[in-house]
Amino acid sequence: ALKYPERVSALTVVSSSPLGVDTSGLPGTSEAYREHSAEGADVDWSNRQQVIDFMVRDARAIASTLHSFDSERTRAMIEEDYDRSGGLASATNHFLLKSGGPERRIRDLTVPLLVIHGTTDPLFPIEHGEALTAAVAGGRLVRIEGGGHELHRNDWPHIVEAIAAFG
Repeated sequence: ALKYPERVSALTVVSSSPLGVDTSGLPGTSEAYREHSAEGADVDWSNRQQVIDFMVRDARAIASTLHSFDSERTRAMIEEDYDRSGGLASATNHFLLKSGGPERRIRDLTVPLLVIHGTTDPLFPIEHGEALTAAVAGGRLVRIEGGGHELHRNDWPHIVEAIAAFG
């Protein structure tokens, strides 16, 4: 959307933080999630069961505070992802990516921006969604009440409706 705006009619961003904007005044990741993440150091990442168990705990840690957490469905999905990918190294490496560089910043976005953000996101608290929305002229924020850093299936109708109405 920044590099080729002519290819994009609108952009929807979910549970994110603005790049190229000073976020030092925004709240950070919750202490509970930082403690959970630190437990990842004790996981044998070559052991399928340990990885899946940790990822289920991770999904619970970022989940909605409004809706119940479905451990069985989550475990089945994680097992399927793990088996399909041959491990989670390839599925969880997006944090290694570098940004597109300082020449392109979110404030330069010229297409309409819709931000969807959970009000109880433990990774990027709602203030990150608010800052992202404010960084783009005409940006629109849809708050998912009780939403964590995931798209809970009970929220899908509201999310789909917001995207359809926006685009």
